[in-house]
Amino acid sequence: MLVPAVLREEPQFARLFAGQSLSMLGDRVSMVALPFAVLSVSGSPADVGLVGAAALLPMLLFTLVGGVWADRFARHRIMLVSDLVRFAAQGTVAVLLIAGVAEVPHLVVLMAVFGSASAFFMPAATGLLPLVVPADRLREANALRGLVMSSALVVGPAVAGLLVWLAGPGGALALDAVSFAVSAAFLVRLRPRPAQQSDGASGGSGFLGELRDGWRHVSSRSWVWSGMAAMSVYHVVVLPSIFVLGPVLAEREWGGAAGWSAVTAAFGIGSVLGDLWAYRLRPARPLALAAAALAVASCQALIIGAAPTLAVVAALEAVTGVAVSLFFVLWETSLQTHIPERALSRVSSYDHLLSSGLMPLGLLVAGPVASAFGLRPTLYAMTAIGAPAALLLLCVPAVRRLPGRAEPAEQVPVAAAAP
Repeated sequence: MLVPAVLREEPQFARLFAGQSLSMLGDRVSMVALPFAVLSVSGSPADVGLVGAAALLPMLLFTLVGGVWADRFARHRIMLVSDLVRFAAQGTVAVLLIAGVAEVPHLVVLMAVFGSASAFFMPAATGLLPLVVPADRLREANALRGLVMSSALVVGPAVAGLLVWLAGPGGALALDAVSFAVSAAFLVRLRPRPAQQSDGASGGSGFLGELRDGWRHVSSRSWVWSGMAAMSVYHVVVLPSIFVLGPVLAEREWGGAAGWSAVTAAFGIGSVLGDLWAYRLRPARPLALAAAALAVASCQALIIGAAPTLAVVAALEAVTGVAVSLFFVLWETSLQTHIPERALSRVSSYDHLLSSGLMPLGLLVAGPVASAFGLRPTLYAMTAIGAPAALLLLCVPAVRRLPGRAEPAEQVPVAAAAP
């Protein structure tokens, strides 16, 4: 049948999936439309960076708080409130732009509110999935979520471009606002099974105790902290080749935005194929395969710098798209399978902080480093650092041996809490 079995047979996941699908598309539209919105107000590239930073900084500040709250309170209700806040913030941005009264300070404040809500949403979303999907279907559910994200990566920019042309940036951002309202409507109807109570008392009382206990679940598992370390290298060292240096090279040698769009579309197609593969794949040692996939993904910088033609770059980027999707599906599923449910959101918050949260550091230094040492040498160095860091994961016994199914012996006893 065309409808995957996990959607037909798991009605709670189907509700969550339906709401999140449109929201993910809205996010991709927003990524394209927001810079044009800022430029329509001020025309300053510096203001584009300022508004982007305003959305990102609260995520660095509040992600850990969001993880503690998501393990303490109902995760779907945290997501519901987050969606309503983001609907209000993005909707206000759209109204101000359409009315022609938006100013940069307005956008900075509203995007800071938006980013704060996202910081609470992400850990709750990771922790919610095991409450609506049986353990043996987590990989399928993560693969479907990844498929929507990858498809939105291909479709979203085209939709955004059309909306910006027809209705201006405000109209495009209005669609993103509506997507959060739709997501909230589905979350209202969601009935996940009750979550286990947070075991934060093992790390001490109150918020800091729960935070320490979350870190205990990270630091006591070598496959978790080593995986997070490798992902940090990928986000800080490798991904700036995509977001900063790749477009620069495209502008110089591949015909500008059109050439870079072809590369991005090829990567998106590869990501879709990777998610489809992950949906059917049943590896006995998923994290070992994920480490190999991350090493392939880390070759993106080398491909951009060394491939002789645009067609070769696009083809090889499609291969790395498969690897990126495969890695993230297997990583998310491993966390949801082997981390105790009561601590999952806190562990996820450290994951987001140490990977995506550190990425701005790489974005800031990539340009100056390339100016000092040359564009292509910098791209080669990115892969020379990133790929070995991913392969080092295979040197960790727990990474090579982690099974696809949970084993009770893996659970870290409460008495093992760090002082």
